[in-house]
Amino acid sequence: MYWVVLPWSSYRTLVTTEVPVVARHRSTLLGELLHERGLTPEQFSEQANLFAYEHGIDATLSARHVNRLATGRRTDGRPLGPVRAGTKRLLEEMLGVPIDRLLKPTTTLPAEAQAWSAEALELRARIRCGRAVDRETVSLLQQKLDLTRVIDRRLGASVLLGELRAQIRQMWNLLGNVLDQQSRIALARVLVDASTLAGWQSLDQGLLRESWEHYEQARSAARVAESSALEAYACAGQAVVLLDVGETESAVELTRYACAVAEHRAPGLLTSWLLAGHGEALAAAGDRDGSLRTFDHAEWIMPTDSDDAEAPFLVFDGTHLTRWRGGALARLGEPAAVEVLSGVLDRLHPEFARAETALRVDLVHVLSVHGERRDASAHAERARLLAAQVGSVRQRRRLEALTS
Repeated sequence: MYWVVLPWSSYRTLVTTEVPVVARHRSTLLGELLHERGLTPEQFSEQANLFAYEHGIDATLSARHVNRLATGRRTDGRPLGPVRAGTKRLLEEMLGVPIDRLLKPTTTLPAEAQAWSAEALELRARIRCGRAVDRETVSLLQQKLDLTRVIDRRLGASVLLGELRAQIRQMWNLLGNVLDQQSRIALARVLVDASTLAGWQSLDQGLLRESWEHYEQARSAARVAESSALEAYACAGQAVVLLDVGETESAVELTRYACAVAEHRAPGLLTSWLLAGHGEALAAAGDRDGSLRTFDHAEWIMPTDSDDAEAPFLVFDGTHLTRWRGGALARLGEPAAVEVLSGVLDRLHPEFARAETALRVDLVHVLSVHGERRDASAHAERARLLAAQVGSVRQRRRLEALTS
């Protein structure tokens, strides 16, 4: 678990007041800040002591002392003496303003004081949040995402997408505040993973525009991560959206670009996956020979004993590659698709419920083309049940188009 430090301006929601006592006596910048927030010395004392406790600062601040600091005078009218080291640290960390400026007599207009506090304090708080993004934090974010992926494979996207959207927003907000370059790269890599998963989930839910935008975000994050391979991965996912909206030639071009970008830069497993995506696009365009050659290349280049660390975001092996080849053959109306897809169905792990749904829809397509109505109907019934189980709007629509 990790904690996010809120800007001090957020602490005002802890208390409310109608008449701030310090407003009548302010003569330092601290007094102006308290006045702008409508805080009494008692309220600010409570917030300051809470801040000190939460941040391990050895200091306390009484309401009486707050009043002295805000007015720039002791209770007997004498000027303030030196400020204790603990008090100095507490005020500077809490407010983000040097102590000399806080206690300097001021004629600053309230609007100026408010601008200083609202912008400077907010920025300091954001930078502090960015410093909290270390290797352990990135690892925790990745672990949470990996768990989401496993649940997605088994249960579908319908119950996960909202949470994943929130996680992506949180990571983008953090990324803008991280100054350490290695931490930025590590966090951006997780963002690519999260955004491509959200893109796929959105597509499965029939949210085409949202899916496209998630993949665009993934491409942007890949550039922050300084990874051509990750950008190619996001491009190939985006090409599936193009296929679903009928932009077949664009999908062919985008997958060709992805393969070119990743050439000699991506691990073998990812390169094989990208080639399979290109082969699928070629099949959709009716290029039978080009598609099959590309699948042959993908099979040839796939490592026999791949290291998961090379592309941890991919769940891809020989079985999945054969499934993609079978799907391409089905698009082309090739009778061989039935044997290929049926063989994969026997080997596919039960965990991949959505993959089985897509595979059975492909079988419905190719069996219907060749007049095998009874077998097509049996696969359609099972696919319909699976689509409902995982909440796949995309596969349900494909099935309806084939059986209507």
